[in-house]
Amino acid sequence: MGNIYDGAFRTILNDCRKLIIPVINEIFREEYTGEEKIEFLPNEHFLDQQDEADKERITDTNFRVIGKITKKYHLECESSLPDGKITIRLFEYDAQIALDEGEVTEETLTVTFPNTAVLYLRNYKKTPDKMKYVIVTPGGTVKYDIPLMKVQNYTLDDIFEKRLLLLIPFYIFSHEKNFPEYNSNEQKLAKLKSEYRYILERLDELEQQGVIGAFDKRTIIELSSDVVKEIAQKYGNVQKGVGDIMGGALVETSARKLKNEAKREVAVSLLKMGKLTIEEIAECSELNIAEVEQLASELQPV
Repeated sequence: MGNIYDGAFRTILNDCRKLIIPVINEIFREEYTGEEKIEFLPNEHFLDQQDEADKERITDTNFRVIGKITKKYHLECESSLPDGKITIRLFEYDAQIALDEGEVTEETLTVTFPNTAVLYLRNYKKTPDKMKYVIVTPGGTVKYDIPLMKVQNYTLDDIFEKRLLLLIPFYIFSHEKNFPEYNSNEQKLAKLKSEYRYILERLDELEQQGVIGAFDKRTIIELSSDVVKEIAQKYGNVQKGVGDIMGGALVETSARKLKNEAKREVAVSLLKMGKLTIEEIAECSELNIAEVEQLASELQPV
């Protein structure tokens, strides 16, 4: 899926890693706390094809979660119609991931396959609830399921209640079938726009609560804007309506960042002058006392 959706998926996972854990908990019924370390593994593999030159395979995400025990995970994101080729490609990736860390002891090869899942952005009649591997070997048959997460099955309430914030950039897929109606009916479009205002409000709340950082919020908004721009290319009113809301939020976020940087510059200058107390500098710069104290400690010689 080499397109904007693939890029958005990779970006949010690599740049906002703390958002991965709730998704892993949801798909695999894990009970991670969010304090675990996430370590990404190389995601480019070359598979020797019998009838082709070496072909590069790129996995969307391949990482390990290091907690009480360490587990490997492999996620793929798909928007296309299931056709069987996806399952084959998935197994190719998994086999290569397993081989990457295979261990040979006294001519015995041990490989560990990752916990694998697929996020489906679109629901089709042919979209299964799960995939399955059946591996027939001379020593016996191994079979196990590959879970699927159907993004369109999650409402906004589900997303925020379960903290599945990673899904927000792809929430627009839930409305894709209604684009023609939204595009020609301002009242229907207004309802869609109100949902995105609600998303922004909830993200602001989570930022204020310290659940997500400013960078995470901005990334979610940016990627949401990118995905809407791509998916609604043929529906100008939808593209502009939602795009303006998300774009406005980005402008506001940028302005807030610049304002905060200016406040910090004022505080640093006053600290270097050394004529005012921390409390007076906080009042002049409009920063809180804790922020000024942090800046003061950073200016102290090591």
